[in-house]
Amino acid sequence: MQSGERRPTLADVAAEAGVSVALVSIVMRGVPGASEATRQRVQEVAARLGYQPDSRARRLRSGESRLLGVVFDVRHPFHHDMLTGLYEAAAKVDYELALSAVTPRRDERTAIDDLLRDRCAALIAIGPQLPAGELDVLTSRLPVVAVFRHVHKRSVDVVRTDDERGLRLAVDHLVELGHRAIVHVDGGRTAASAERRRGYLDAMRRHGLEAYARVLPGGFGEEDGARAARELLAGPVPTAIAMFNDLSAAGMLDVLRRSGLTVPGEVSVVGYDDASFSRLGHIDLTTVAQDVEALATLAVARAIARLDGVPVAQREVTVDPHLVVRGTTGLPPKTGTAV
Repeated sequence: MQSGERRPTLADVAAEAGVSVALVSIVMRGVPGASEATRQRVQEVAARLGYQPDSRARRLRSGESRLLGVVFDVRHPFHHDMLTGLYEAAAKVDYELALSAVTPRRDERTAIDDLLRDRCAALIAIGPQLPAGELDVLTSRLPVVAVFRHVHKRSVDVVRTDDERGLRLAVDHLVELGHRAIVHVDGGRTAASAERRRGYLDAMRRHGLEAYARVLPGGFGEEDGARAARELLAGPVPTAIAMFNDLSAAGMLDVLRRSGLTVPGEVSVVGYDDASFSRLGHIDLTTVAQDVEALATLAVARAIARLDGVPVAQREVTVDPHLVVRGTTGLPPKTGTAV
């Protein structure tokens, strides 16, 4: 169908195939009531006309939307990776997704309101920033699953990575390489920042490196990582940096390399997420990987369980991360700039 053309309808297919609209509907729904010859003729006409059944409208008419609303932030590359997993998980159980984006000019409340107007059956919020009380109020209207964030409300289901363990893995890796002066650039107020910060401090204490522990305020974006890098360059530079996420790590890497420092020759950097861009050859980032497939499957399953009235034994489910070693970590320099 060319842009601007009217979308073919059931009536168009029926007229072209020489059958009733009711018979076309039977064929499109895949239910008994049409001969094989008629079924084949209708399907051929539908394909030629470019007719596509509006499954969402059909489900709304039946009172069963089977539509999961997903709120995500366009500024987070890893949210895009998560969407891929959610689409696959939903398709396996015959559910569809309705997406609503948070952008620099569109806040989370607006994004959620749009999904409520779409009559979604449940809400999956990726890294929600709304106060826990507002998420709790939403559960009076539909099931809510928060992904990547711990929420202290019994009505809100949570599916997240064990973020404390993730930062412990990052610190353990750097210590095994011989690093001592390891800095953590946190995520500010971003979801999971507190858990990752605790994991870093716990690992530094466990390795007897409290004297070297330093948490630098950061954020989730590339510019947050770049700003932290400029701050580090103003003083003694550590030999290793554990970042809040891969996007901020990209900003850190850019500033470090532009300043003339080699990575990992003089400074090692670890990200978090294993976002798809971190695997690019010119980035090649060592990172803590989150299990997208497991997280997406659990989030969809939890939403559907609530819809079906299935008792949930454990409100919060955590998934273990794992370390992916690439080219931004190595042995510390023999005579580094850090003390």
